[in-house]
This record gives sequence, C-alpha cells and structure tokens, in this order.
Amino acid sequence: MSLFPIFFSIFASDILPIFIVAGVGFLLARFAGAGVTTLSRVVFNTLTPCLAFSLLVNSKMTGAQFGQMALFCVLVAGSMGLAARVAVAPFKLPRPELVGFLLAVMFSNNGNYGLPVVLFAFGTEALSYAAVYFVVSSVLVYTVGVFLAATGRRSLRRAVAGIFHVPAIYGVIGAALVVWLHVEVPLPVMRPVQLLADATLPMMMLVLGMQLERVSVPERPALIALAVTLSLVAAPCLALALSWALGLTGAARQAAIVEASMPAAVVTTILALEFDVAPSFVTSVVFASTILSPFTLTALIAYLQGTR
Repeated sequence: MSLFPIFFSIFASDILPIFIVAGVGFLLARFAGAGVTTLSRVVFNTLTPCLAFSLLVNSKMTGAQFGQMALFCVLVAGSMGLAARVAVAPFKLPRPELVGFLLAVMFSNNGNYGLPVVLFAFGTEALSYAAVYFVVSSVLVYTVGVFLAATGRRSLRRAVAGIFHVPAIYGVIGAALVVWLHVEVPLPVMRPVQLLADATLPMMMLVLGMQLERVSVPERPALIALAVTLSLVAAPCLALALSWALGLTGAARQAAIVEASMPAAVVTTILALEFDVAPSFVTSVVFASTILSPFTLTALIAYLQGTR
C-alpha cells in the first residue's frame, strides 16, 4: 500500500484545518488588533471546564478498559517528563523556561488532532480507546500541567493553591460526582455546557494563530529541535515499549501508540501564556512539531497497520 494517500489524508483532514483556523487567529491579531491575552483567558476560565466536564460525563468505557488506558497515559506523561528533564539538563535553563520545556514535551495534541487520525487509520473501535486517552490526558493537563505551570514563577505553596483556582479542576470534580452518583444532568444545563465545550478546540486554534503572529525567530533553535525530537521520535519509541509491557493489543495498542505520538498540545500554549512560562518558546515547539508530525505519523501508522 502506497504511503502517499495516507500522508495526504492526514494532512488534509487533520493538519490543514488547524492551520486554516489558526490563520484566522493570525489575521485577527495582525489586522484587527485582537488581544491574545483576553481570548486565552476566556478559553482557560470558561471553555476548558466545560470541555473537561463533557468528556468525562460522556465517557462510556468499562472500568478495566479505562484503567488500562489511563495507566498507559499516566506512564507516558511521567516518562516523557523525566526524559525531558534529563535531556534539557545541559542547557541549565531558568525555572520558567524549564517549565515551558516540560509542558511542551509531556503533553501531546491527542484531541483535535489525535482522535481524527486514529479514526482515519484504525476505525471506531480504536477511536473509543483514543477517547479514554484524551480524557485522562485532559485531567493530567489541568492538574499536573497546571501545577507545573504555576511553579514556573511561584513558590511551591502558591503553586499548590493555584491549582484550586483553575476552573477546569471543578469541571473534572463535577463530572466525577455525576458519574459516581449516576445523576442525569438536566438538559437546560447540559446543552449550554456542551455548546461551550464544542467551542473550546476552535478557540484554542485561534489562540495558537494569534500567538504565532507574535512569534519571532526563536532564540534557542537547538532547544526547540530537542523538544520536537522528544515529542515526535522518543515518544513513539516509549509508547511501543510501554504497550508491550502493559500487554496492549489490537485496537487498544494502535490507539494508545498513536495518541502518545502526537505533536505538542495546543493547550500548553494556553498554560504557558496564562502563567507566563516561556509562551513564545512553547508556541514555537507546538508549531514546529505540528508541521513535522505528518512525516513521523505516516511511518508509524504504516507500521501499526502492518502489525495488526
């Protein structure tokens, strides 16, 4: 099977739409004077808690399946954080830049990019596993990710306190209570929550474009190259090893590996901007890893399809 149709489909379905929406954000910032800080705060404080709530409430995986995929996701994030910390040690970065580097490497764009790729390559069964990975990753972003971002310019005590000032945490808590108590959310409540959740990813794309408008030539291209290499090369290798260690097979293995191998998450640009931890650097990593990801993903998908 030729790799070109796979490459073209991934680009047309998953990368081009991102850059079209980001391009709108770029134009808004360049010609309409739109402020990225205000929009990012709308996303951070209003839209993301609705997205977290919606994802968790609508998840339909069994406990065992959820647990296995959740463990895989946690191990990937933790291992990538450790690998990033070791790899970046020679650079002796100040705390804010170190935190930005860790955020960019630990969290992948496994939602608006990863889910469509999994569906395209492996079908609906794999998509159900990918959705669980995305839910768990979202929880990690708004707990571990927020904690890391908060420590960039704050004391440990203020960082811990800062977690509880993030609205997405309460979206997760609310969803957990709904699922645990088997409560049906009233339609007048669920509909506006879902509308706001649906708006989250496009708004993140706009924020990305608006941040790209402010990006200049990176001061540390070698550091960006290192972060991109970890995201697109080291992460797939780690995911292959962990999937074997955990005994993942079939659709679960395919979904887990692809989700872990996505480029840097757009949401990290929101966190970096909100907590002022090297937002320009993080945006550059997201941009570069997204541009280069079709090459690594095409090879990975071809391999996984050949080892079903």
